[in-house]
Amino acid sequence: MSADARRLACDALVRIDEGEAYANIVVPAMLDRSGLDARDRRFVTELVYGTTRMQRALDATLAPHVQRDIEPVVRAALRLGVYQLHYAGVLPHAAVNATVAIAPKRAQGFVNAVLRRVTEAGPRELADVGDRLSYPDWIVQQLRSDLGDEDAFAALEAMNVPPRPHERDDGYIQDPASGWVAGLVDASLGHRIADVCAAPAGKATALAHVIGDGVVVACDIRPHRTGLIKSNAERTGTSDVVVPVVGDAATPPLRRQSFDRVLVDAPCSGLGVLHRRPDARWRVHPEVPPALAEQSRALLRAAAELVAHDGMLVFSVCTINATETSEVAGWAARELHGFSPLPAPGGPWRPHGHGALLLPQVAGTDGMFIARFHRT
Repeated sequence: MSADARRLACDALVRIDEGEAYANIVVPAMLDRSGLDARDRRFVTELVYGTTRMQRALDATLAPHVQRDIEPVVRAALRLGVYQLHYAGVLPHAAVNATVAIAPKRAQGFVNAVLRRVTEAGPRELADVGDRLSYPDWIVQQLRSDLGDEDAFAALEAMNVPPRPHERDDGYIQDPASGWVAGLVDASLGHRIADVCAAPAGKATALAHVIGDGVVVACDIRPHRTGLIKSNAERTGTSDVVVPVVGDAATPPLRRQSFDRVLVDAPCSGLGVLHRRPDARWRVHPEVPPALAEQSRALLRAAAELVAHDGMLVFSVCTINATETSEVAGWAARELHGFSPLPAPGGPWRPHGHGALLLPQVAGTDGMFIARFHRT
């Protein structure tokens, strides 16, 4: 792999760590300007995503060999070197020499010495589970409390494995779990569907394929995201069915009791998709899930007003913590009068309160929660 690839990866890591750039935004943009070939582009993506994902484990491995504060670019280079040594399968001499070459000249001797000590020491057995799995302590503790140790540790390990891309028949790239959520909306020919948090329209376009001459009203509060809905509908051949609408899901600009199905794919902490959003584990803080759960309750209360008699309200989130999943569904079962919870779907889903949970280790997919309510 070229030095340019490693140098670009190091620059991206500094931007993510210091400039709070998002990996899924900064990496494609940097690659588009790079002129790197396909092989190097894949290598850059692996290095940046993998190093970001395993950041805490890398720092714990480096800790015995680094006794002073180091500047961000040197820290990024050291993390890259250890990731190549312990996770990427790069031969030790190549990992060390190539990393030293991209480090600032003033720090090359230091980087060389540290990485050689790491190589001589071999992989460390990290006793602390947060270090070993490379997650903040609060996420480890939250999932252990909500899921039990066996399921929590398996989920955390599964989300350290890069996701496999899955392409639908229409060319749209979508994780199978999201496709299964769309299927559980149970849409039929002629149905009127409101997807009130629709962007980028993965579920909306999937639903459009099965309703014939029905309609999917796809809302998003941000105009530029509504433009993304439009472009994805055009790309998937569903623009005659998907109707993009700029609107706040908390006060949707839609007619009451006029939709057969209403989907609330609510904003969430993303604790079920940390394999594809490597920097999210370091950005989300403990106060975020309760705030988002409160938002989900407000969205569900507003969305319930849109559901026609004998229709269905569907709630989904790509997270697996209780605060944003079973607790919200439990609230809906108590507070949304005139709605009855529907039974949980079968495998790979498991019953979870008034809904169903899909853990990432079960089928190698995103972690997801769904709850469905019938308007009686």
